[in-house]
Amino acid sequence: MGLERTARLAAGAGMLVVGCLWAASAWPAGPETGAVLHMHGVASVSVLGGLLAFATILSLLHIRERGRWTRRDREQAAALDALRGAHDRAEMLLNAERQIIVTWDARTEPVIEGDVGIAFEGRPIAGAARRILAFGSWLLPSDAGAIEAAVETLRTRGTGFRLALRSQAGRSIEAHGQAVAGRALLRLRETSDERREIAELRETLDEARRGLAALASLLDAIPQPVWRRNREGGLAWVNMAYVAAIEAPSREAALEAGTELLDRPAREMVAREDLARRGQHPVPRLSAVVAGSRRVLDVFETRLETGRVGIAIDVSELESVRADLQRQMNANVRTLDQLPTAVAMFDDRQRLIFHNAAYRQLWDLDAAYLEGRPLDGEILDHLRAERKLEEHADFRAWKQGVLAAYRAVEANESWWYLPDGRTLRVVADPNPQGGLTYLFDDVSDRVNLESRYNALMRVQAETLDTLMEPVAVFAADGRLTFANRAFATVWRLDAALLEQRPHVEAVIEVCRRLAPAEEPWLDIRDRIVGLESRDTLACRLEVVDGTVLDCAAQPLPEGATLLTLIDVTASVNVERALTEKNEALEKAAQLRDSFVHHVSYELRSPLTNIIGFTQLLGDESVGALNLRQREYADHIMRSSGALLVIINDILDLASIDAGSLELQHEVVDVRETIDAAMRGIEDRLAESSLSVVLDVPADIGSVYADGKRVRQILFNLLSNAVGFSRAGDRIEVMARRTTTELILGVRDHGLGMPPEIAAQVFDRFESHTLGTRHRGVGLGLSIVRSFVELHGGRVHLETSPGAGTCVTCSFPLADRDPQVEAAE
Repeated sequence: MGLERTARLAAGAGMLVVGCLWAASAWPAGPETGAVLHMHGVASVSVLGGLLAFATILSLLHIRERGRWTRRDREQAAALDALRGAHDRAEMLLNAERQIIVTWDARTEPVIEGDVGIAFEGRPIAGAARRILAFGSWLLPSDAGAIEAAVETLRTRGTGFRLALRSQAGRSIEAHGQAVAGRALLRLRETSDERREIAELRETLDEARRGLAALASLLDAIPQPVWRRNREGGLAWVNMAYVAAIEAPSREAALEAGTELLDRPAREMVAREDLARRGQHPVPRLSAVVAGSRRVLDVFETRLETGRVGIAIDVSELESVRADLQRQMNANVRTLDQLPTAVAMFDDRQRLIFHNAAYRQLWDLDAAYLEGRPLDGEILDHLRAERKLEEHADFRAWKQGVLAAYRAVEANESWWYLPDGRTLRVVADPNPQGGLTYLFDDVSDRVNLESRYNALMRVQAETLDTLMEPVAVFAADGRLTFANRAFATVWRLDAALLEQRPHVEAVIEVCRRLAPAEEPWLDIRDRIVGLESRDTLACRLEVVDGTVLDCAAQPLPEGATLLTLIDVTASVNVERALTEKNEALEKAAQLRDSFVHHVSYELRSPLTNIIGFTQLLGDESVGALNLRQREYADHIMRSSGALLVIINDILDLASIDAGSLELQHEVVDVRETIDAAMRGIEDRLAESSLSVVLDVPADIGSVYADGKRVRQILFNLLSNAVGFSRAGDRIEVMARRTTTELILGVRDHGLGMPPEIAAQVFDRFESHTLGTRHRGVGLGLSIVRSFVELHGGRVHLETSPGAGTCVTCSFPLADRDPQVEAAE
């Protein structure tokens, strides 16, 4: 009975092991299990193997008690050893991870095996194994209710389940229940570490995905086409710039069509250049059609484990800029060749890389020698050997000082004095890329001019300083830049003030102590510092000591102003004396004119009475006269008439001087006016036996003038001719008309006048006999000139001793002249 019982226990244990193996193989794979499914199955076998080992031990104990070994017993012993080994392996697999196995059957209590610390965090709790099934004591309430319902369903119906639970301590527990060999099996396994690893892996995967998305967005944002090829060379991915370059509707369309940006020869060249770049060979530029236009590209493609990646950079504008830069460099070279300044450029190895024509001409160097790109030091040695550089006591030290400019940071300026007398301004400017640029400027002429200019300025300053007249120069900012000794002496300016270059306001403030008049100084200040008044100023300053200065402000170039002063005290005093004398003379002339005018009016009234009574006596209306009385009456009549003419002339001159004489213009017949004037002197012509010859054209016509004054003019001319003619002489009266004027003239054939007398005949009260008995008051020709000038005409006198005298009067023809109107 004992053997049979032991055999039955062994068979039951074997069935339990088979069931566990089936359950492990049938375990469904979830996302959390992954590669550990095999371990789960092994763990299940180990759990059930423990039960089998327990049964085997009971059998062995029973056999040992029996002490009887048979052949069958030995076989069972061998099987028992095998089961013991299986039990050990199952226990090892059961303890390989933290888990709890709970099994139920219909009649016995549940069996709990494994690490109960996963539920109570390793704390020693009494009856911990039994409290495992009190799920509410260590699981979250919701998870506890779920597993209790699932276990109940498993035990009653054999329905398996798989749940993910959370303990009150925050651990992750996986619960797996299933029916095995008529028993209910519950497996609780802690998955906290696995979940953490899976979460970390998921986070790493998400971060990688986000990085790839950001990289893809970045590649889509750049304007250069970028692509990736697979191992077979086909396009696996392209950015949006690539899509735009090949003018594809979308990225998917471009990848599906496999449209290439470069043609096959270009792609092959790129593949070859990828290898060539590893050998440091230059990459040639390619031409391709990008978005419908031909562009120049720099293409770079490199190999990866999964294929190739490449990028195409558009350098069309760079090529254009490079071409423009080359053209500008060529233009600069041509320009530098035209400059008079010698230019030479040396690289960082001090070799000549460029020179213009002025450099070659400056040193008279052979072009072939310069084309050989000599060193800077070699050129200096060559120039020294040719005696083209100044002699130095230590040429080596001087040369090292020149070449030290290659290590300088800023440009260096120096002066070279050549043996032939030339002076060079040498600028050594370091290049940013290394090397040096020399600028040789021949300033010999400028130095000579500057020296001459400085000498001239010193001479001018000394000259101005020795002048007796005060002179000062103010700059554009109104400050005193120069003042000679005379200026400082006149205005009593001390040397300390002059050295401070005072402003014009300060100078005026000092000067006004001696010349207090404000207005001249305001004008002077405006001319010096004013922005609008830049013209010449002349004013007069009166000093308190009686000195009078004429001040002149003359604008100078660059906004400067020259102020000069001249002492005119003596001339002002003379001018004042002359002015006072002139005023006295004018008052005397006014007194004379007033006296003449008054006397003339006072004489005219009694003279009129004399003439009237004389006419009464001559007419013998009051009684007969004897012959002598009649002669006396005629003599009184002629003398009174002459006196009346003189008085009228004096009144006319007085009216002319006062500006009150106005001409009465009318249409005047020229021939009748001449005849009327001749009738006024017929008695004098007969008395002197003179004849008058008229030279008047028949068509002389009329003139628009004052007829009375024209007759008076002719009468005075005829009277003057009669007075200076000898008995039997001829007097000629001439009249001519031109398009612009009427000419009247009277000529006598008397003695004529010398030049000194002819210059005075038109002056008032100038009378000369010239060997004749005629001597007037000297008003006739003066009246003639005054009346002619009132008409806007002029008088011309022609005379010489022994040739007679001719007086010609020209009258301008007015617009209302009858002859002019008739001609029109």
